[in-house]
Amino acid sequence: MKKLLTLFFIFCFLNAFSQKNFQNSFYVRTADSLPFLKYGLGEDRLGGAKMTFLDSNVLLKVVDSFKTDYKVQLSQNHSAFIDKKNVIKTNATEKIEHLTNSWKVYGDSLFDYVTIQLDEKLPYRSMMEIHPSRIVVDIFGAVSNTNWITQLGSTKEIKNAWYEQPEDDVMRVFIELKHPQHWGYTIFYTDKNKLTVKVKRQPKILNLSKLTIAIDAGHGGSNIGATGATSHIEEKNYTLLIAKELSKALIQKKAKVVLTRVKDTTLSMYERINFLNQQNPDLLISIHLNSSDNDSVNGVSTYYRYIGFRPLSHAILKSMLSIRGLHEFGNVGSFNFSLNGPTDYPNCLVEVAFLSNKADEKKILNSKFRQLVAKKIVA
Repeated sequence: MKKLLTLFFIFCFLNAFSQKNFQNSFYVRTADSLPFLKYGLGEDRLGGAKMTFLDSNVLLKVVDSFKTDYKVQLSQNHSAFIDKKNVIKTNATEKIEHLTNSWKVYGDSLFDYVTIQLDEKLPYRSMMEIHPSRIVVDIFGAVSNTNWITQLGSTKEIKNAWYEQPEDDVMRVFIELKHPQHWGYTIFYTDKNKLTVKVKRQPKILNLSKLTIAIDAGHGGSNIGATGATSHIEEKNYTLLIAKELSKALIQKKAKVVLTRVKDTTLSMYERINFLNQQNPDLLISIHLNSSDNDSVNGVSTYYRYIGFRPLSHAILKSMLSIRGLHEFGNVGSFNFSLNGPTDYPNCLVEVAFLSNKADEKKILNSKFRQLVAKKIVA
């Protein structure tokens, strides 16, 4: 009997605590500053593991508060965390359910689109799948009232589009692609609560002369990055030297090249991503130099976040490993680096070698090695 009473009191306490949290909940909307959701409160030097970037003005229900983050309830079974500085409080009130309406799948002269009419700007997350190549979007809080999906023959990359309702308040959107390689997509809302997935098409001609390649020289300005083990050179200066060699090599192949920086400039990740979104590149390569507390660690590594963008990082790593004396540190996925975060274009971070390793440092100081790195990335 005592055990039953104890369990009863624990249940009452938890229930009261839950009710208190519910009563204290309120709504916020995302601000226009590349807001993103995090899975949890865990941190490392790159921040908490990101779930997704969101558009501005997306409605979120806050159910708890921590030092710098709010916990938000996305649906009955899903929650996430968002930085307090990325949201603004709003007077929105609870609604029993948010219904979806009709869809349209179509293309214009540049992109394919899936548009879904909603009654509110609801939170979402997206995933890339391969074999077959698909974009999957979960819309949290959405209940299907979609009774038709109009698909036009003007699409060139979208093969099929459909949905499932895996949970009472989560609508899952499937967008099947015609090509195995993901070339990127952007998710946003129009003013009339229309969720839009803008899908990039595979370029008609797969030749560097027909592509726009963005190059990011890591660090810069007040952010010096790593330093050399013996020479004490600063990473920011040598990433720029390699970026310029890469730009020169790509231009020789008649590619269009854009660089996030061409001199020693302090740039935030927000500024870099905004610039890249304006340029609409076909690919992004971000150049960095690695460092470790263990000076015996050496080699080249490439990084990606989304499985659909792995082929680029894998191809670059394989090509770089043909450089004599350059060892493999690995191909790293689910990487939380900010410039691996956008889904808009295939992207790859290249850690060319370790400044903390004397043999690697010697290579980095050699201009012929830097030219060879550029040549292998181009290949």
